[in-house]
Amino acid sequence: MASICVCARWRPATSKEDGEPLCISRSDSQSFTLEDDKDEKYMFSFDKVFYEDSEQADVYEFLARPIVRDALKAINGTIITYGQTGAGKTYTMEGANILETDSNKKGLLPRVVDELFEAIKLCGETSAYKIKLSMVEIYMERVRDLFDLSKDNIQIKEHKGHGILLCGVTEILISDGEEALKFLSSGIANRAVGETQMNMASSRSHCIYIFTVQKEVANEKSVGTGKLVLVDLAGSEKVEKTGAEGRVLEEAKTINKSLSALGNVINALTSSQQGKANHIPFRDSKLTRILQDALGGSSQTALLCCCSPCRGNFSESLSTLRFGARAKHIKASSRVGCKDEMYDKKQEIPLSENDVKLKLADLRERILKKLKEKLDAETTKLIGDEFLVDGLLCEEVSSSHEEGGIITSEAISLWKEATEKLVKTIVELRRGNHMLMEAYDLMKVEYEKMMDVTKRLQAKSRKPDHYSVWVFGFCILVSFYISGLTFASRLSC
Repeated sequence: MASICVCARWRPATSKEDGEPLCISRSDSQSFTLEDDKDEKYMFSFDKVFYEDSEQADVYEFLARPIVRDALKAINGTIITYGQTGAGKTYTMEGANILETDSNKKGLLPRVVDELFEAIKLCGETSAYKIKLSMVEIYMERVRDLFDLSKDNIQIKEHKGHGILLCGVTEILISDGEEALKFLSSGIANRAVGETQMNMASSRSHCIYIFTVQKEVANEKSVGTGKLVLVDLAGSEKVEKTGAEGRVLEEAKTINKSLSALGNVINALTSSQQGKANHIPFRDSKLTRILQDALGGSSQTALLCCCSPCRGNFSESLSTLRFGARAKHIKASSRVGCKDEMYDKKQEIPLSENDVKLKLADLRERILKKLKEKLDAETTKLIGDEFLVDGLLCEEVSSSHEEGGIITSEAISLWKEATEKLVKTIVELRRGNHMLMEAYDLMKVEYEKMMDVTKRLQAKSRKPDHYSVWVFGFCILVSFYISGLTFASRLSC
């Protein structure tokens, strides 16, 4: 198992920071020294250090290209940018603009798009690729679909074979790089941003870009699926520096809380891999839940720590670098996503199978409850037994069922068939119940007639002889027989 690839990037000083003393001293391409106002020194080493004179292309070549190429081989990969607000995370990810044409200013995202579609062109007819794009943000602990703003509380599920899933998220099938960039541009325009004293356009959410790459090889019965995830984290903030108030302050608190949860996960992972039994708190925030695959060992992961070189931001830079140093100790193993060709052609519904079974069980109980109001207990039990024998809507659902899953079109077809059968049965039962009531009324009338005859016989004789008793019994039997024939003939119709 390889460690997570961790790099550091130092942005140039801004115009406001000109003349400020710097806190960084270069050593080589992998290490440097951080120095505070009291001349205390902290040494750090990473897989690669990008200093303020580094190019966007340098970052992509070292950090992202290997992961992108593996995604084309159906290997999952994740790239994360981390750091304080205004440290250059979004610039690294998107560039000066997602539609930027200047190759020197292009960020990771447009370069990923270029690489994916260039590789598809070169593969020829031996392989067929499909690339789907999704884009979400985590804003105030809610997952929002940036391609469909009506989906503002997407649920996170875990599936044994597919890992973490975002239920109902929009997936756009993209055919070329230009189309992909246009969709990315529209999604970025929907992101939550705000102005602070440290950043005129500060990201107020964590943004997640998901490329799903499906590879189908000619003459093979399998489809390889690689998921490439890019994460632009919102920056950690100190209120006294940003001057945040009101809504912006609440956003800052939520951002800092989720980043704190991420730090706790990193600490727990490093402790557990050092032999200490530890609970990994992935469920403490939406961010850590979504990053579970990336940090939990089933994805090839790269982390870029973005920092400011100025001494005024020393404490924030030190915190960022310590986070990266801890993450460096996490061991990760990439996972190849491969599934059967027939499965790939099934319709995927963003509902867990367990949820659907529970809904069906609840539907059955409500229907039987209504039937109990009109039918006697014995008949209701027979109906319930019939359903149990058929095994359609009465399958018991255990609470230990695996969370999540994917319902296929076959299951939906079975559901519809079972529902139709149930409706038909209910109609027949209602009809039969109505006929029973009619037959009962008819027998009641006949019984009253027989009683009237008996009374008249008794009026003629104080003691009914044996003959009159036999006549009365025979009449009752005839009455029930006639009523039964009437009911049977109606039911057969």
